[in-house]
Amino acid sequence: MSLADLLTTERIVCGVDARSKKRALELLAESLTRGDDDLGQGVAFTSLIGRERLGSTAVGHGVALPHGRVDSIDASRGAFVRLTTPIDFEAPDGEPVDLLFGLLVPAECGAEHLAALSAAAVVFNDPTLREALRRAPDSDAVLTLLAGDGPRRHAAGG
Repeated sequence: MSLADLLTTERIVCGVDARSKKRALELLAESLTRGDDDLGQGVAFTSLIGRERLGSTAVGHGVALPHGRVDSIDASRGAFVRLTTPIDFEAPDGEPVDLLFGLLVPAECGAEHLAALSAAAVVFNDPTLREALRRAPDSDAVLTLLAGDGPRRHAAGG
């Protein structure tokens, strides 16, 4: 599964400020619902914050993978937010987060949810890609990188 398949350029936001984890999740929820009048930002935020209360979705190296399930969608979707200033996200390595990849999946979706999270973990584990994402000038460049067409080393099966 390619993360680019879950994204649109409208759901990629580069260079925004968030002074807290809550604000970062609000921005991510806003991005996840962009272009979909049937899914409210409040529903997306509630799902993301509910999962976050179970434990931080930060995975280290300045990356967080907030995710949640929503009844009102029939296909998984992703969003990417790059913060101008990293924030505390209670990461296991103690590093602040500036790259967030959000994922919403249908409530009844089990295996697809895990596959998407696994794919995201593999992609964002690549230090070359993380740095390229931090330097990407716009959403088109981010989408190209996440599609695997940029300077990323391809992992086996990726």
